[in-house]
Amino acid sequence: MSAPLDALHAEIGVARHSDWMTVDQKMIDGFAEATLDRQFIHIDPVRAAQTPFGGTVAHGFLTLSLLPHLLTSIPDPAAAGMGMNINYGLDRVRFIHPVRSGSRIRALSKLMSVEQRSPGQFQQTRDMTVEIEGQEKPALIATWHIIFTI
Repeated sequence: MSAPLDALHAEIGVARHSDWMTVDQKMIDGFAEATLDRQFIHIDPVRAAQTPFGGTVAHGFLTLSLLPHLLTSIPDPAAAGMGMNINYGLDRVRFIHPVRSGSRIRALSKLMSVEQRSPGQFQQTRDMTVEIEGQEKPALIATWHIIFTI
């Protein structure tokens, strides 16, 4: 096995946190424009305040789309020997709790497996949880598959 693969295999079962990041209204508004999802619970603070959310909330897909960014802030002992990463897909995505505008989130990533797909190409599977600062329930949970080269 190569050094990057040895390092990855040593990480199986280890849970690591990303840095915290703030999901602010500017980010939510930008996502609404990019996706054309302008539902009032995301972009209208006055109307959203009258809902059970008590204010605007991030799109679930915005939170999901932040996973690649959040993952980059987690130390990766195998990164030096890896080539490109390709998003292969997600399983069991669940949006558990809304992310209010101004909240801080972080990812909890746990490497579950690493499998060779072809010479020089591998697939890693990660259990991902996006936590919200000060909330007991996470924003989302998902199983993420990433193809990478060495």
